[in-house]
Amino acid sequence: MDYYTLMYLHLATVIPCFLIGTMLLMLKKGTGIHRSFGRVYMILMLITATITLFMPADVGPRFLNHFGWIHSFSFLTIYTVPTAYWAIKKGNVKSHSRKMVLLYFGAIIIAGGFTFSPGRYLHDLFFG
Repeated sequence: MDYYTLMYLHLATVIPCFLIGTMLLMLKKGTGIHRSFGRVYMILMLITATITLFMPADVGPRFLNHFGWIHSFSFLTIYTVPTAYWAIKKGNVKSHSRKMVLLYFGAIIIAGGFTFSPGRYLHDLFFG
């Protein structure tokens, strides 16, 4: 798959993550709707993180001629989603909550913010 196909697939999964994640932060926790949307959110986050691993870094230094520093958010997501899932399954609400809030702000807000930096597609789309 070429870079642009992967990028559009990533956008198609991460934009719903942003919307669902924002909604989940505002809704009452532990309800049926929270659990249902939470499952969708976790699945989409895993899909979007996996997609990004196939996208070579376009900005900044590369490791193994492929991975950039922004890929660290992908690896963080692939680790955090299952551990947050297991935390809630074990009844550890505090750990689950902390992981999910950090995931939202780290992988969506911070990493998403960096996608608007010069040299990236979204920067060119919105500011170019």
